[in-house]
Order: sequence, then C-alpha cells, then structure tokens
Amino acid sequence: MTPKNVLIMGAAGRDFHNFNVYYRDNADYNVVAFTATQIPNIDGRLYPAELAGKLYPQGIKIYDESDLVKLIKELNVHEVVFAYSDVTFNYVMTRAAIVNAAGASFRLLGAEETMIKSTKPVISIIAIRTGAGKSQTSRKITTMLREAGKRVVAIRHPMPYGDLVKQKVQRFGSLEDLKLHQCTIEEIEEYEPHIVSGGVIYAGVDYEAILRQAEQEADIIIWDGGNNDIPFYKSDLTFTVVDPHRPGHELMYYPGNTALRLADVVVINKIDSAKPEDIATVRENVKVVNPAAKVIDGASVISVENPNIISGKRVLVVEDGPTLTHGEMTYGAGMVAAWNHGAAEIIDPRPFTVDSITDTYKKYPKIGKLLPAMGYSDKQIKDLEDTINNTDCDSVIIGTPIDLGRLLKINKPHTRVAYDLNETGDVTVEKILKDRNFL
Repeated sequence: MTPKNVLIMGAAGRDFHNFNVYYRDNADYNVVAFTATQIPNIDGRLYPAELAGKLYPQGIKIYDESDLVKLIKELNVHEVVFAYSDVTFNYVMTRAAIVNAAGASFRLLGAEETMIKSTKPVISIIAIRTGAGKSQTSRKITTMLREAGKRVVAIRHPMPYGDLVKQKVQRFGSLEDLKLHQCTIEEIEEYEPHIVSGGVIYAGVDYEAILRQAEQEADIIIWDGGNNDIPFYKSDLTFTVVDPHRPGHELMYYPGNTALRLADVVVINKIDSAKPEDIATVRENVKVVNPAAKVIDGASVISVENPNIISGKRVLVVEDGPTLTHGEMTYGAGMVAAWNHGAAEIIDPRPFTVDSITDTYKKYPKIGKLLPAMGYSDKQIKDLEDTINNTDCDSVIIGTPIDLGRLLKINKPHTRVAYDLNETGDVTVEKILKDRNFL
C-alpha cells in the first residue's frame, strides 16, 4: 500500500514526540511536514535526519502554521495530526474545520498510542492550564521523596528551541549545565528549581532515549509536565493541578480536560487567593468529570526576599512568560506580592518596550501592565533587559521561578518572589504517597 501523507501541527514539543513514537519507523505513513506556532523562531527549520530515522534521510521541514492550507494541497496531505497544547476546544475544532475543508482528515493521537513504558515507577504531575501551579506541586513531591532517601530524577516536557541534534538528550544537574545547553529563560524557569534543590532533571527531543538514560540513576521517575499536556510516559500515579482563578477552563481546554480525566489526584491550587464561588465551581466540575480522583486543597504561599523594595514603591512586575502569553493569566505571583506588600503603583512597561518584547504585546494584547519574562533567544533576553532598564519605575518585582537578576543586568532595585504548595485539608501529598507505597 502507498504510505499515507501526514502533516503534524505542533510547537516544538508534542509534535516531535508523536513523530518519534508513532510515525518515525512506521512505513504506513509518510510525514511530509511539521508546522509550528506559539513559540517564536522554530519555523523555517528542519527536523534533522539524525533524529528522523532511516525513512527520512533528508529530514523533515518545519513550516509556519499560517501555510497549513497551502501545504495540504501542495504536499498532497491525507491526514493532519494536531499535536500542541493549552488551547480551547473551539480552537482545536476550528483547525479541524480548516483541515477538512482543505481536503484532509484531522487526527488527535490518543494517550496509549504515545506513552512509553518505564522500567521504574513513574509519578506524573500535569495541569489543566499553563500557570496553574504544577511546578510547585512537582517540587513538593520531588523534595518529599528525596528526603525519604529515594533517588528521584525528573523529566520535563520538551522545550527544544535550539539545535535539535544536540538537544536529543539533555541532563541538568548543575547551574553550569544551563549555560552548557544554552537554555532559554523558559527552560531555566523549569530546570533551575530542581537543580538548586539538589536534584537532576532531563529534557530534550527523544523521550525514549531520555527515559532509558534517566532510569540508570533513578528509583522513581517524575514526569514534570508542560503547558497542559498529558504525560509522555505510562504513569503509576498522576497528579493534575486545577486553577480556580480560571474556573471552567478544566472543561474547555485541550488537552487539559484529558489531563483532568487521567488524574488519580486533583490538586485545587491557589484556594488562598481565589473566590469561594470559583473554588466551588472547580470542585463541582472535578467531581462530575473524575469522581474517583482524590482531591487536595492547596494554597499557593507567596514569599518575598525583600518586601521593602515593594512597599510604597512604583513597581514593575515581571511574571513568567508562558503563563501570561498562551496561559492567558492576567496576573501571577509577582502581582500578588505587589498587592500583599502595598506597592504604590504598578508601572505599565508598554511605553518602554523594545523590538521582540514590543511584538509580544502585539501578539498577546491582554497581557496589560505586566511584563512577561520572554527569552527564547539571546536577542530577546537582551530586549527584556533593555525593557526593564528603560521602564520608569522605582523597583522591580521578579515573579518568575528563577533568579532573573543572575541572567540580566538590572539597573534598579529588584526582589524575587517565591511560591510553594501548602495543603490545607486532610488529604495531603504525603498521605497520597504513603498510601501508594512511594514513601
């Protein structure tokens, strides 16, 4: 039979994984292209032959998603696979309509088709939206297991925005490794907290190769999910974090709703700052969608290095980039710190932005007065630094999970905000881990 021509729609993450585990050595299919969106500067590249396998000696081209209809026609595409995350159901089905109207079928690969089996126990921590508080949940679980004497290795959802061959398998065990692998700010935000707590975290492109290497130094594998994607590995225990600041999103976003349905444990985070009626809405939706899941009530506890830098000051608030962009949050930990510690005024950075940061606001106009910590390239990191230094403010609140002052030369007083998960009810992470024999 003639192989079916396939195009994979992605954002340099799930798309490459789906290809590797389902299509790479499958002679029934011929992957003719990837398309890319969400992340800047990933279209116009090539998924390299070194990673694509023997069926693709020339590699596979990556195009901008805006070329989708043209590509379907020019490349005689029979089937389009949607393979990125943190988007509404309406968004997904609109793409399906575009694909169908152009003459191709539309497909979403299932969890079982794309999950790899580990030789070690796997705990997955995922979320229904970017910015729900997955990372602090992951940190708590990982720290608790390490303190119990377990060898724990985390594996992070992919962020391969550089040289894909070099990024096939990446191991981060020190801050020097972040420089070695030329990490973006988004990557550092995810890797640094694991490193500074004494842990090891892997990431990259080929997640079977990553898993097999990580297994050599682990008793337990932690899948540290990204966006609201589902795990790449078969999980023995799955925690899904939901966000009452965005009630209803657990029912309306792909694949976050799938993540909710996969959960053994649901963490309702941020109950200390969310409205009671929104917490109740999320709790009821969880009960309807996944009544068998255990539910943890969690507060996102904010702490500030130096509150005096905030109190009474005109402040610029820098927040996690993806949380504000495709995560669509209108505030984060930095803004909560500004409220809690009596900032006199939140300064709007938009009159002071340069180049790629200006473009970010054009693409995501709902960001408002907050500054997303964008840094997908050296140029964008410099643009972020220049924007901060240009802004007419007294001081800067850094609401990202990393020491941004270590990466940028900031010409104003600045302070970091930290946030941790604190369970408030009878169901706790420790109790769950003991009940499932992880502790």
